[in-house]
Amino acid sequence: MNATSTGALLLCRADPDAVAAPAHLLRELVLLAPAGDGWSVLVPEGRPWLDAREPVDRVAAGWATALAVGAPWPVLALWWDADRAGYTLASGFRRPVGYTWLTDGTPVGEDEAMLTFADRLGLDPVLDVQDLQPLTRPDKDADARARLLALTAVLARLGLALPPGAQPGEAATRLREAAHAVAGAEEIEGHGWRDAVRAELDVVEAGHLGTWLRGPRARRLATAQLAVGVPILVWALLRRTRSSGWATAGALLIAQGAFGLAYDRLRGHTPPRSAPPAG
Repeated sequence: MNATSTGALLLCRADPDAVAAPAHLLRELVLLAPAGDGWSVLVPEGRPWLDAREPVDRVAAGWATALAVGAPWPVLALWWDADRAGYTLASGFRRPVGYTWLTDGTPVGEDEAMLTFADRLGLDPVLDVQDLQPLTRPDKDADARARLLALTAVLARLGLALPPGAQPGEAATRLREAAHAVAGAEEIEGHGWRDAVRAELDVVEAGHLGTWLRGPRARRLATAQLAVGVPILVWALLRRTRSSGWATAGALLIAQGAFGLAYDRLRGHTPPRSAPPAG
């Protein structure tokens, strides 16, 4: 790897349909493509590090965290530059875990990070960990790129299959060309904060909480909260002893019910995002 090959790949353990909405949160032009069974890859344009505003490792880690916080699947950022290479694994609200190698392949991470990496991705604690352990030891024949390639080879056992040519260590132009050639690849452009919020809400609503946020079930729940909260609040306020606990409970139920109905109504009138152009 050299100074011109600075880049990053974001590997999401989810199908492209699930990744498309949160990808708008990056506010970066990215290519989204399938990357094996149950995997997707995001190839960013890389403006932050190409413009020398921020180092690639910090940007990639931030993007992985942003994608993973609102999603039920983990995100692995692979990054490299002229001096180092490494990864950051983000999963939900848990603290991200990462590992780094110098360009010549010298490990500068902690062994515990590699074990946590294997555990969070569901790798075999014996066989797969045995293949990951050499990555934490000195090897004069393995540079930083070889380390990342060995890492992705282990992940292939989980179904990961990067597009031909979209390999760690390649220049950004080569990565994008390779991803673009994959059937089903699409270009996604980040938008302003309103679209980012809408994309994040789409992700949450697509999950297991979706039916409690919008739709008939959500409206029934909100109506029930109002039906219970109003009498409780009135009863608490009319009592001579004034029960502050019951008054608080009634007010909270009313607030939740009103918010639920308002949210369902507002989101029901929110126009869907325009579909990306074909091709």
